[in-house]
Amino acid sequence: MKQRSSYKVYFIVVLCLCSGFANAQKKSPTVDIEPYYDLNFTQAERDSLQRGLEDNQKAYKAIHEFKLSNSTAMSLVFDPIPTGMQLDVNQKTIDWGLPKTVTMPVNKEELAFFPVYKLAVLIKNKKITSTELTQLYLKRIKKYADTLQCAITLLEETALAQAKKADEEIAKGKYRGPLHGIPYGIKDLLSVEGTETTWGAAPFKGQVISETATVVKKLEAAGAVLVIKLTLGALAMGDIWFGGVTKNPWNLKEGSSGSSAGSASATVAGLVAFALGTETLGSIVSPSTRCGATGLRPTFGRVSRHGAMALSWSMDKIGPITRSALDGAIVLNAIRGEDGLDNHVRNAAFNYSATKDIKKLKVGYLKTLFDANYPTKANDQKVLDVIKSLGVELIPVELPSGIPVNAVRIMLTAEAAAAFDELTRSNRDSLMTDQRRFAWPNTFRTARFIPAVEYINASRIRQQLIQEYYAKTKDYDVIIAPSFGGTQLLTTNLTGHPCVVVPNGFNDKGSPTSISFLGKLYGEAAIVSLVHAFQQASEWEDLVPPGFKPG
Repeated sequence: MKQRSSYKVYFIVVLCLCSGFANAQKKSPTVDIEPYYDLNFTQAERDSLQRGLEDNQKAYKAIHEFKLSNSTAMSLVFDPIPTGMQLDVNQKTIDWGLPKTVTMPVNKEELAFFPVYKLAVLIKNKKITSTELTQLYLKRIKKYADTLQCAITLLEETALAQAKKADEEIAKGKYRGPLHGIPYGIKDLLSVEGTETTWGAAPFKGQVISETATVVKKLEAAGAVLVIKLTLGALAMGDIWFGGVTKNPWNLKEGSSGSSAGSASATVAGLVAFALGTETLGSIVSPSTRCGATGLRPTFGRVSRHGAMALSWSMDKIGPITRSALDGAIVLNAIRGEDGLDNHVRNAAFNYSATKDIKKLKVGYLKTLFDANYPTKANDQKVLDVIKSLGVELIPVELPSGIPVNAVRIMLTAEAAAAFDELTRSNRDSLMTDQRRFAWPNTFRTARFIPAVEYINASRIRQQLIQEYYAKTKDYDVIIAPSFGGTQLLTTNLTGHPCVVVPNGFNDKGSPTSISFLGKLYGEAAIVSLVHAFQQASEWEDLVPPGFKPG
C-alpha cells in the first residue's frame, strides 16, 4: 500500500490554483490545502505535479491578459430539455379573454393599481391615453421612489415621447396589442443604449453599454412605454445596492429582498404597471414573495438574455413581475423567442387560452413539503383548499431524492466568479457596498478554488437531476409547492423549469407570503391558467399596501 504523508503543500500550490498570482517562491510557508479539495497526495506525487501547476499558471496569465467582457458567453450551451421530451413548436392564436369594457375609477390615481389586462382595455377603448397613464406613474415615482429606494434612472423624456407615439398610433387604428401604451420599468442590469447601466454595484456606476437589451426592444415593438430603470441588489444578490436598501412597500422597516428588489417594490407600490426582473436562484421568487407581487420565472431558454448582465450562463432567466398571472403571461408573450443573439433560446409554442378548462389539468402538489412544519403552512393550506374548490384534483408527487442538489450549486458560483473575474483580480470588489461573509466579493474569491473537474462533475449530476425530475413530473401540467420548501427552488432553477409565484397571505410581521406553481419546461400557459383562476377566486390580486394608496 502506498504510504501517505501529511497534508502539506508548498504555498506555490495555492498560488497556482488561485490564478492571478505570480513569482511564487518555494520557500513560502506551507499550508494544508489538500483537504479543501478532498485529495491526499504523497510527497513524491506533489513533487511531480508542481511543474504542471506552474505550466497551468502560464495559461492562467495568458487568459487574464486577454480582455473578456461580461457579455462574452461560454462556448458551452446548457439545454434543460431531457432525453425523451418533445418540444411543442405549433403556435396557435392566443385568446387572452380580456373584458370588453372596464369601468374608469372616479379617482384616476387608482389606475396605478389596475392590472395590465384592465389598463389595456381602457387604452384600447380610448378611455385614457398612454400619456395620461405615463404621467400618473411618473408623478408617483417622484413621490415615492426615494421612500422605497427603488429608482436608479428615471427616463421621463423618452417615456413621454413613447407614450405620445403610442397615442398617435392608437388614434390612427394601429393598435399593437395589450401592452400598447403601458408604462413599465426594468431591473438595471438590462442595457438601454444611451443610459447608465449600473448593475446596482458601485464599481459600475457610470457604465454605459452601447446596445439595448433584446427584451426592451421587444417590449418597444409591442408598444410598451419604458419609464424607469429600477434597483437590484449589487450584481444580482439581495436588496443592498450602492444607494441604500430597497424597501418592502408593506413594511418599510425591512428590505424588499432581491435581487429584483426594485422591480417588485415599484410594481406593488403602483409606480409602474409591471416590471422586468431576472432570476438565477430566487431573484424573482424572493422579492415577489416579500413585496406581494406575482412573479413569473420562465423556462430557461424561453427569453433572450442578450443585453443583460451575465451572472450564470446556465441559470440566468428574465421574467415579468406583475400584479396578476395574466399580466405576466401577456408580458412573457411579448419578450419570448429567438433573437439570433442568445443561442440558448428556443422558439417553443406559448399557447395560452382563456377558455382552458382547468379541471382537465393534471395538478400535483409536493405533499412531503406541505406536510412539514413551517411558518407559512396555514396560508399555503388555504390555497390548496381554494384550488380544490375550483374542481381541481390534487395528486401527491415528490421531487427526486438522493441527489446532492445543494452541492451542484457550485456551478452557479463558479460561473459568477468567471463573469466577474476582472473585478476580483483588480481588487475593485472592495468598492462593493456589501462585504459580508456570504456577499459576492467573498463568494467570488472562494469560487476561484473550485476545480474544473468538480464543476464538470456537478454538471453531470445536474444532468441526472434533469432526467429524474422529468421522470417524476412529466405527466403533470402544474405542481404546487411551498415557495421555499426543501430544495425545490434550487432544484427547479437547476432544471430550468418555470414557476409562477403568487401572494397568499401575511406573516406575523405584516409582510406578504407566497406559494409557487411549477410547470413543465415551456409549459407556462398551463400554470397561468390555474393561477389566474385562483386569483379570480381570491383577494390577493387587488390588495394595495396602505402607505401607497391613491390620495
